[in-house]
Formats: sequence, C-alpha cells, structure tokens
Amino acid sequence: MDSFSTLIRSASHEQHVEAETSTFMSDLLGGRLGVDAYARYTEQLWFVYEALESGADRLASDPVAGPFIRPELYRLAALERDLAHLRGPAWGADLTALPATREYAERIRDCADRWPAGYIAHHYTRYLGDLSGGQIIRDRAERAWGFTRKGDGVRFYVFDEILNPAAFKRGYRELLDDVDADDLDKQRIITECKRAFALNTAVLRELGEEFTLSA
Repeated sequence: MDSFSTLIRSASHEQHVEAETSTFMSDLLGGRLGVDAYARYTEQLWFVYEALESGADRLASDPVAGPFIRPELYRLAALERDLAHLRGPAWGADLTALPATREYAERIRDCADRWPAGYIAHHYTRYLGDLSGGQIIRDRAERAWGFTRKGDGVRFYVFDEILNPAAFKRGYRELLDDVDADDLDKQRIITECKRAFALNTAVLRELGEEFTLSA
C-alpha cells in the first residue's frame, strides 16, 4: 500500500503540472515577460504567505498541524525584503491582490481557523513546491534581471536555514505519513491539495490575463 505522502503527490500531479506550465509561468521563465511581471507575481505570493504564516503560531500546539509548523520555512520576511528591492521602500502602499489571490488567501485562513488538517494541504503545496521547483524561478530571475545569488530580489527562494533540502523534504514526507488523521480526513487532505493547486493556477491565469492586456 502506498504511503500517504505518495498518495498526495500522485493525486495532485496533474494540477501540479498545470500550474507549472501555465501561460504566465511559461512566459515568465521563457524571458517573454519583464521584471514587472516577476514583481507582480511576488506581490501575490506575499498575500498567500501572509495568510499561511499569520495563522502558524496558534497552530503550533495543534496535534494535527503542529508538527508541520517549522520556522525555518517561513517566507514572509524574505518576500518583504524582495518587494522592497523590486518596488522600493514604500512597496506596501500600492500592494494589491488579484481576485484569485484573495480567494486563495481566504481559503488558507479558513482552514487555519476551522480545519487544521486542511491547512496542512496548503502548507505542503506551497512550502515544498517553492523549496523544490521554486529554485528554477530563482535561477531564471538571477540570470534575466541580474539578481545576485542569495541577494535581494530572490531571497524568497533562498532557504538559508535548511542546509540539506533533500533531507528536509524526506523528513517532511515522513510527517505526512505519520499525520494524526483517519482515512476519511486523509482523503479530504488530498482533495484540499488539489484545491490548493487549482487556486494557485487561478492566480497564474489572472496574472497571465493582466500582462496580456498590458502588452
């Protein structure tokens, strides 16, 4: 029988691929969009991670979500440093969330408040995704716009406190396999993972529409 972490990864594979191959992400990584598109994407990530991390402290003692609350994963401070570099010191004054981003962040908050097991689904799809595939975005951003490795502009993708990402991801998957949830809740977590990817893809779709219209 497959482990729970394997079931999650397999069940959400199609949505994962859809997000990675969205028009916006393909254009961004392919060099067809400028640094403003990258900055706008970073802005949307701020809203998502603000929702994830604003609820983290109160979930630290939760028997289901608590083991996943790892401060070394936190990204909000890095995002704010990147935005200050990309948009200037007053970056927060004009920060706006796309409608899809608002829906995404609201769903994360709702899970954090009402359903800790569902919060795990969003925690997994975001943090492990950015720890893995996010490194491709960092590499392209550094080469396209001259950001220095570990420098401002790409700090979101630099996990300074995780010295061995492969080992960390193995440990994370072990946490998933040992999650304090029955079979029904595990199935609901898998369904929520799919929803998380769909919400993320909707954000990328709206970003693609925004930059198509502005072209």
